[in-house]
This record gives sequence, C-alpha cells and structure tokens, in this order.
Amino acid sequence: MDEDTTTYEVELKFRLATPDGLIEKLQDLHAVPAAPVLQRDTYFAHPVRDFGETDEAFRIRSAGSSNVVTYKGPLVDTLSKTRREIEVAFADGQQSAGDIEQILTILGFSPVRTVEKTRIPYHFDWEGRSIELALDDVTGLGKFVELETITNTNDREAARDALLRLATRLELADSLRTSYLCLLMEQDAQ
Repeated sequence: MDEDTTTYEVELKFRLATPDGLIEKLQDLHAVPAAPVLQRDTYFAHPVRDFGETDEAFRIRSAGSSNVVTYKGPLVDTLSKTRREIEVAFADGQQSAGDIEQILTILGFSPVRTVEKTRIPYHFDWEGRSIELALDDVTGLGKFVELETITNTNDREAARDALLRLATRLELADSLRTSYLCLLMEQDAQ
C-alpha cells in the first residue's frame, strides 16, 4: 500500500465541565450541529496479540442503526491522539452488529468492554480543513469534547498543529491522550 494513502485520525480530547461558553464560540465559527446520537462501542481483545501493549484498538461501533468496524493503530505523536484508522461500514441494525460480534468471538476475539455515549457532532472548516467537534456525554465518565480531522501521512503534523490552534481558539486546555475505554478500565480498577 502506498504510504501516502494511509488514513490517519488526528484527535484532541478534553474534559468539559459545561459546554455553555464553547457553544457560543462554535456559533462564531459557523459550526453546524447534527442531531445527538447514541454510540455504543464494543472493544475486542485479539486472540494472540495484547492491544494494551501494542497500543491498538479494535471495535464495533453502533450509532443509531448504523454499524462500523474500526481498527486503530498505535499513537504516532506525543501531543495528540493521532493514529492510523481503518473503518468499514457493514449492514445496519442490531442483528448485524450481533452477527459480526459472534463471528469475531468464533475467531478467538473476546469482548473487553462496551463504551456508551451520547454524541452531538458539530461540523465546520478550520484553516481549510474539515473538522468534527464532538460533545460527548460518556456513561460513567462525564462530559468531554473531541476535535478531529482526517488526513494522510504527509499532512499529519500540519493537521495536528491546526487542531492545537483550534483548541487554543476555543480555550480548551489539558488535552487527554487516553481513550474512553482506558479511562473506564482505570476507573473500574480503583
């Protein structure tokens, strides 16, 4: 595969006490909100590879009736949650998600944990990039905001730097590089 066609998700995540001031800033940026959606992410362990050690993730996401299977590679920089991402949609509906989960289990994968959240996505352009800002209310964790853009290998650092400038503009500080899954598992261990 040509390295330049590799898709990367560049993401910054922040805890959020209240979205009030943020909503006004998003209006100033002409951000367009979408309808809230319930997302259910079921993460899986590989039968012979420890994703905790390799810093990878594999999940089924159901959002409304839509389903996708996602592979996330290891983090590739120290300032953001930039990682390779491969996402493939499959048939809609709860039955299809259950069927794929059953196939994975038969192949030796095992469910680790499910993360549920209500997400309100906002879409807008920033510095010539398509941005999704997500207001997330994660069951058991609370409220967060994620900034995300999709890019390729050659543009990763520029995309990250654009998101860092956007975070400054939105007055977001103390970015988290930990996934919701890891935050919940850390909480469960306490």
